[in-house]
Amino acid sequence: MIRSLAFAVAYWSLSIAYTLMAVIAALLPGRAATGWIIRGYVRRMVEAMRLLAGIRIEVRGKARLPAGAFIIAAKHQSWGDGYSVYGEVEDLAFVTGDHLEKFPLMATVLRKLGAIVVNNCGGREARDSLKSRGADAHREGRRILIYPEGNLAKVGEKFRYRSGVWHMYRDFDMPVVPLATNLGLFWPQEAFEKRPGTATIEFLEPIPTGLPKDEFMARLEAAVEGRTAELVAAATGAPVTPAVQVPTPDELRNPRPIPTSN
Repeated sequence: MIRSLAFAVAYWSLSIAYTLMAVIAALLPGRAATGWIIRGYVRRMVEAMRLLAGIRIEVRGKARLPAGAFIIAAKHQSWGDGYSVYGEVEDLAFVTGDHLEKFPLMATVLRKLGAIVVNNCGGREARDSLKSRGADAHREGRRILIYPEGNLAKVGEKFRYRSGVWHMYRDFDMPVVPLATNLGLFWPQEAFEKRPGTATIEFLEPIPTGLPKDEFMARLEAAVEGRTAELVAAATGAPVTPAVQVPTPDELRNPRPIPTSN
């Protein structure tokens, strides 16, 4: 708990200080100054994870990243996922829910960074936002990070993979790099308590362009969930077990009708 408390103090201190600096930098033309500050913020946060929370990040598979622009489709187990990935890939535009815009000053920073902000509730508005803001990032030749489940998943759980990643894959004709992780073992979701150890993020073999939707979605989910289960098993010594599908909050509010037979 002492480690967790020390990290929490550093987390909020760094977040507030760097957000204020980024807001000031956002007044300058271009994205360079704001991007430089946010990259510094990410580096400091990863250092705080290591020094205070005792969580080391092992990065695997960077040699698999293709040249040019691509999409990273990642497992989302922890608030630490974004820090772990953002510092490893240059010129990264990330997809995030509009909940971040509710924090004071964050909306300004997100706009300056060219973040792809979508409605957390999904639906037509979220799809339109993903398409238009994703197109802006694509025109600039940037790499894009997206969490296909759209939710933080506990270790051993998965949500339905949403089709937004497929639409970007098809419309932008960009390869997709699946990313697996076991960081949720050490920093579970949004939990205060952190557990020391070595967490892994692994870039997997890129999925080439041109696949039909069903094949692409199945291949992406199999890669991310399969390798994530292996990383969790390697860290815990437990057998490899498939993730359990859980309904999204939207599905709980609006359950699908059960088909009936005649």
